[in-house]
Amino acid sequence: MLDLLDHALRSAPEKPAVLGATLSGRPRVRATRGDIAALADAYASSLYARGLRAGDTVGVAVRPGPRALAVMLALWRLGLRGAVLDPGAGPDVLRARLALARPSLVLADATAQAVAGWARPLAGRVRLALPELAGIAPVATVGRRLPGCAPALEAAARTRIPAADHGDGDAVIVFTSGTTSRPKAVVHTRSSLSAGMASVSTLFRARTGEPVVGGTFFVLVPSLAQGAPVALPARSPRALARQLGRLRPQDTYLTPPQLRDALRAGARFTGRVWTGSAPASAGLLGRVRRAGAAEAWGVYALTELFPAAAVESRDKEAYDGAGDLVGMPLPGVGTKTDGDGELLLTGPAARHRYLGEDPDAWVRTGDRAHLDARGRIVLEGRCKDMVLRRAENIYPGLYEPLLQVPGVELAVLVGVPAGDGDERLVAVVQTEPGRGEGQMRAALDGPLRRMGSARPDALVFADVPLSGRSRKPDRAATARLAAARLGALS
Repeated sequence: MLDLLDHALRSAPEKPAVLGATLSGRPRVRATRGDIAALADAYASSLYARGLRAGDTVGVAVRPGPRALAVMLALWRLGLRGAVLDPGAGPDVLRARLALARPSLVLADATAQAVAGWARPLAGRVRLALPELAGIAPVATVGRRLPGCAPALEAAARTRIPAADHGDGDAVIVFTSGTTSRPKAVVHTRSSLSAGMASVSTLFRARTGEPVVGGTFFVLVPSLAQGAPVALPARSPRALARQLGRLRPQDTYLTPPQLRDALRAGARFTGRVWTGSAPASAGLLGRVRRAGAAEAWGVYALTELFPAAAVESRDKEAYDGAGDLVGMPLPGVGTKTDGDGELLLTGPAARHRYLGEDPDAWVRTGDRAHLDARGRIVLEGRCKDMVLRRAENIYPGLYEPLLQVPGVELAVLVGVPAGDGDERLVAVVQTEPGRGEGQMRAALDGPLRRMGSARPDALVFADVPLSGRSRKPDRAATARLAAARLGALS
């Protein structure tokens, strides 16, 4: 698919590829197809001139858009492995992930560096040095370089890059979970990444010249390869509503929180609307269709296998059985459940392995599920402790150790339902006797800041419920306690 995209970009270089939006929602061209191809060539030449070769790892912390796409095309061309970095994860988590991936170079835009605290003067505060990240990898800035950022990725004279068959080597690493001391990372090969994008292109079937709205890599690549320009969603709900009204896109991919915000802003939809990354209820999909969409689809997908299944709002609304219908497995996706009812998936788009582990054809979803009489997947609840907040997966075990400051006996992060499938992240903290709440809030202020985008929505001081012979924290009971406390406060 990336090879097809590269050819498609060069065959019509003058046509718009990536669109942005003004505050009024009016579309503006951020990059033509030729712009992206030229950027990809420049990045590939620079990386090759630096001595990077097939199999090396490059960290990528670049906002979605033309530059991020050009970086991925350059890595693909050279057979390099991209490690996707989230600068908002906090410095401790980020350093652990970098230590596991061991990139030869980190590419970051100025915004990512500021969020991560890499840019001075924040670098000293989080004890990260530039251009080195704790001695792990040098950093190079792509795009506009601001004061305090790492040196720019130097422009190299167009270097002849020998043609090579990179086979089915690793293509991308995406971190999902694991503790700070032992991160967990999904490894996709070139074939599994291509298979996932081919599945998306089969779902979308974008039409040449007609705009698609969406910001993810899995939307950009198949749409552009099929000749459709892609508009990055406006950040403001009101601007997004205006953008949708002006563009009247054939396909729109937004997360459930984006959809809820857009509906509150009075958005009207056209064509087909797709949503994923977090649970999408029949009620939400129905609201989207009543707001003008011809079809509203919920996509069931994991980092390990994207996409796995899809369901249209009419089918979801008609389902009256127990559980959450997420649809028929897509072509090539195999399913089974284990003895505990956990859903396992396999297929050409399934990840190859977790970094540092042996390959495994079957992906454990962490969801309890069954297949209905028609072979559709019906979820029965999550096996994992993962919390889903505004389409972001947050793994408590990754951040709970940060809350263990002096005076804290036990700290647990739980999700509390916030309506329509979303959750609030709540930290329930049990303190030592005699510790005042004001004192402990002050002590936890620094660790909470270091949690980045996983910072809790609320902090509750209470004894954490325990259960079982080992007296482990009872997360379900803790979530109920947090919900009751927050309800009483409101």
